[in-house]
Amino acid sequence: MDPLLPDPQDPRLSRAIEGVDENGQRKSIRVIEERPLTIYLNSQEIVTAMTIGDHPEYLALGFLLNQGMLKEGDQVTGIDFDEELEVAVVRTEGITDVEDKLEKKTRTSGCAVGTVFGDMMAGLEGLALPDTPVHTSTFYDLSFQINHTPSLYMETGAIHGTALCQGRQILAYMEDVGRHNAVDKIAGWMHLNGITAADKVLYSTGRLTSEMVIKTALMGIPTLISRSGFTAWGVDIARQVGLTLIGRMRGKRFTCLSGEHRLVFDQDVSQVPDEDKKLRRKGAKHD
Repeated sequence: MDPLLPDPQDPRLSRAIEGVDENGQRKSIRVIEERPLTIYLNSQEIVTAMTIGDHPEYLALGFLLNQGMLKEGDQVTGIDFDEELEVAVVRTEGITDVEDKLEKKTRTSGCAVGTVFGDMMAGLEGLALPDTPVHTSTFYDLSFQINHTPSLYMETGAIHGTALCQGRQILAYMEDVGRHNAVDKIAGWMHLNGITAADKVLYSTGRLTSEMVIKTALMGIPTLISRSGFTAWGVDIARQVGLTLIGRMRGKRFTCLSGEHRLVFDQDVSQVPDEDKKLRRKGAKHD
């Protein structure tokens, strides 16, 4: 299977906008598009997410999976996307527990996420992630590949990227205005393609927050890496479930705050080249 990579030339995802720079000179830059996607589970409206608009089917399915709204026994029979209405409908064989819960609630914008946060946390109870070792040499290879893959992040900033990796290979690289959306797209892609998680690594440009850690753990992925930093609660949850959590991955440096038992230190860091200064500036600017 060929890797699924960003398409920064897709005209739907960004557009040129003209303004002035610090010297008062006219300047045109590429700016990321942002549009709503309303996600339905069968006939029940769940949430409206702001997204760049690519891979809506993966995003809708992955969101429902990562929020615990679709359980193991729920059989997905189809996903319909209406571009004009900006609606994605995930259909299952029968009614789900979530639909029954939400029918009894008066919801405000975004609170669908809150109704299932407890369910997400409950899903971590008794969770055992596989003890698949990860070689530190692969981190540097993956970081170099991701930093040099044509992407909207490199073209426009104001966007997050998430890559699903196996060894030194990138399997799928998704981007979106929200780091959670990018992870959800990965989850939807994995589910529809029957991709297993035990030997995978998730690489993100976004902060390692509690929800990022929870989603990665519930997906069954044992290692999460980011260019950015941590939140304390994210670290606490990672330690609770035994997730290998690596942040501040830039150039030769990284910091592991959880799950160091999986690390195989096989890389002589003196042989790792420094990160390109242009990448460092862009990363600092847009994290």
